[in-house]
Amino acid sequence: MSQLFVYHSSQPMQAVKVLNHFEDISSTLAAVGVHFAQWQAKQPLTAASSAEDIVAAYADDIADLKQGQGYDCVEVISMDEAHPEKAELRAKWLDEQVSSADESLCFVSGRALLSFHIDQHVYAVLCAKGALLTLPAGIRHWFDMGERPRFTALRLFNQSKASEVQFTGEKLAQQYPTLDEML
Repeated sequence: MSQLFVYHSSQPMQAVKVLNHFEDISSTLAAVGVHFAQWQAKQPLTAASSAEDIVAAYADDIADLKQGQGYDCVEVISMDEAHPEKAELRAKWLDEQVSSADESLCFVSGRALLSFHIDQHVYAVLCAKGALLTLPAGIRHWFDMGERPRFTALRLFNQSKASEVQFTGEKLAQQYPTLDEML
């Protein structure tokens, strides 16, 4: 089950709100322009499922999102603790960044923490299986897969704008709990 932790920027270690119910998470995020939904695979998936199998299991949802958001690319991201670059990738993704395009992530398995900073609040979504988040362009965000990562996710985006991610250089993400601290 996914969870949402909302922090005021003046108190980065003390959540002012913790939400566990889909409707509460969805409405809270919608109020700040972030879409949260729940996707269900149309066929069983296992750890041995290929990227093609994963995309096929979510084909209808992917098609709807591509049409509605104008995305032209979908990729499967999979990470586990045996990945040779896990530490480098974690460090990179933990840096606050801004994308010039909307982006959607659907978590197929495992867990990860996607956080974003809007006005005076930080929203940290502990994403579990089926969680879909769509971040509008321009939102400062960071991603934590933990020291011992284990997740698979679908990433949908507009390929022509995918490389337009800029790191802010701010160290805000370091002030908030990591995935490992939340579990």
